[in-house]
Amino acid sequence: MFEYPCLDRCVVSRKRLFGSLCVLVFLMNLARIVYAPLLDVFITEFPIGEATAGLIVSLTWIGSAAPRLPTGWLLTKVPRHTVVVAAGAVLSVSSAIAATAGTVPHLMGGAFLMGVGSGMYFVSAHPLVSELFPERVGRRMGIHGASSQLASVTAAPFVGFALLVDWRVSLWLISGFAALATTYTWYSGRRTELPQAGSDDSRFVASALSEWRLVLTALLIGGFSMFVWQGLFNFYELYMQSKTLSGGEAGALLTLVFAAGVPAFYVGGDLAERLPHVPYILGIVGSFGVCVYLLTLVDELPLLVLVTACIGFFAHALFPATDTYVLDTLPDHSRASAYAVFSSTAMMTQALGSAVLGVLIESGYSYDVVFSTAGLLIVITTGCLGLLERNGRLPA
Repeated sequence: MFEYPCLDRCVVSRKRLFGSLCVLVFLMNLARIVYAPLLDVFITEFPIGEATAGLIVSLTWIGSAAPRLPTGWLLTKVPRHTVVVAAGAVLSVSSAIAATAGTVPHLMGGAFLMGVGSGMYFVSAHPLVSELFPERVGRRMGIHGASSQLASVTAAPFVGFALLVDWRVSLWLISGFAALATTYTWYSGRRTELPQAGSDDSRFVASALSEWRLVLTALLIGGFSMFVWQGLFNFYELYMQSKTLSGGEAGALLTLVFAAGVPAFYVGGDLAERLPHVPYILGIVGSFGVCVYLLTLVDELPLLVLVTACIGFFAHALFPATDTYVLDTLPDHSRASAYAVFSSTAMMTQALGSAVLGVLIESGYSYDVVFSTAGLLIVITTGCLGLLERNGRLPA
């Protein structure tokens, strides 16, 4: 039997680098999610309303969207892992800035910069993961996404633990662990034979424009659902409390909606490799819309638990499905550039969800009215896109 020690070492080193990315993505997502369970703390400490609180959360996601196009251009000049390491450094520094906030503008600035670090990371890390393991893109994206989702599950208890001392402790911990994870990722990257698949992706604008139909299709299918999801999960505790649930019950449901995302990422990424991309994504989006509408019709705790779990599963299954669709379909010479355009536009659309919801609630609309309308719109648009897909009008 022949042995290939060099090949074995290459596989092991890539797995080691992938492991460090899974740790780093956990912290990147925690940096974006950590503000949701802190909303009621901010409303009390900085006396502000729901609209301002929603804007703080939205700034994190706007920050995550803002650097994605520039990062896409940067990836045509700089290796993927170098940008990943830079993103980790930005997260560590910006978390420390947010932890020292004494005013709302200072807090907003820190939240925005934490989002910037995460945006740089996801645009550079997702193409890197797909190129490290080109034979199992969906599976690896699912594992990477599940690692990210674990941060969403632990965000509420993590903040609860920090509040025993002070809310700022949560941000200081993110800063410190981000510094450690970034250092190890840099070390792993230096010891890994990195893929050269994206070396021909050197013309950002031309590469992105050449794939406009695929990018537009992915945005049309999942964009509005991502927008609704952003507002829904950030105000989930307040929404559940409006249904007369206690604070503890509402917090538990928020944890559940994120916990359902852990298997959703893993299973969703695996199924994305095996099923036709577009019909599969449409099925996920339609199911999510139905669940959002059903959430407005139930008030009993057992039914809320069931619908919450379904919402969390379908919402999070959408992310590895769309990422696999885009990354697996794009050729090497345009992958990073076109994915940056898709990721930037999707994130900017998603980022506005919390701010818009906060404005609607302060304007006098109830949560039930807003989310029932959103659920119906998702179902209707999904049906229209399904007809286009059956007639061969959407790129597969």
